[in-house]
Amino acid sequence: MLFNYLINLFFPKVCAGCRTILMTNETVFCTNCRHEMPLTQYYLDKDNQAVKKFYGRIEMQHASAFLYFNKKGMVQEIIHNLKYKGHEEIGTVLGNWHAEDLKELKLENPFDIIIPVPLHKKKFKERGYNQVTTFAEALSENLNIPYDTNVLYRKKYSKTQSKKNLLGRSENIESLFDVHFTEENHQKHFLIVDDVLTTGATIEACARALLKIPGAKISVICMAIAN
Repeated sequence: MLFNYLINLFFPKVCAGCRTILMTNETVFCTNCRHEMPLTQYYLDKDNQAVKKFYGRIEMQHASAFLYFNKKGMVQEIIHNLKYKGHEEIGTVLGNWHAEDLKELKLENPFDIIIPVPLHKKKFKERGYNQVTTFAEALSENLNIPYDTNVLYRKKYSKTQSKKNLLGRSENIESLFDVHFTEENHQKHFLIVDDVLTTGATIEACARALLKIPGAKISVICMAIAN
């Protein structure tokens, strides 16, 4: 108890959204940031902006994002802390939170397997973790849906797709990912999980790889969507 007190005294925990010191009853986010979190409510809208990003590209059973992402906004700070500062607990909190929303979904074909967008082995070694993992694991645990990191894998180490023009993305999108699958994976509804939805190029590449599996259906849920 004394040790923990001294740690908190000299290294106080701060909010992942605004960096104010957290109160003893607050976890990861301060009360104000929780109230100000820019929720999209996309899971309630079958024709939301996430869905529209894939019109004419990939048939999605469901597409949504939890938060709005604005440059220099709260969510950018949150994702930055998760992705580059090692604060994986952010993904757990957001996943637990959004899972309560997703329990309200009434899908004709429920999700069978949760698939996080994988990192290349080189990127994983550089970062030490996949920033999507804890969010996906929280969804899996709360929704009681299996979580699998073996089916989909990234073949090539590449720069961020959103920074390339449309032609550049289309030229290499098919070669980014591939799948390992067995007959048990046939006819499954795969839920792809990622951090920020921008152009949709990475998700499209993942989906095209998964659609090599006979009877596969695809959905996507992201932590945030670029506004």
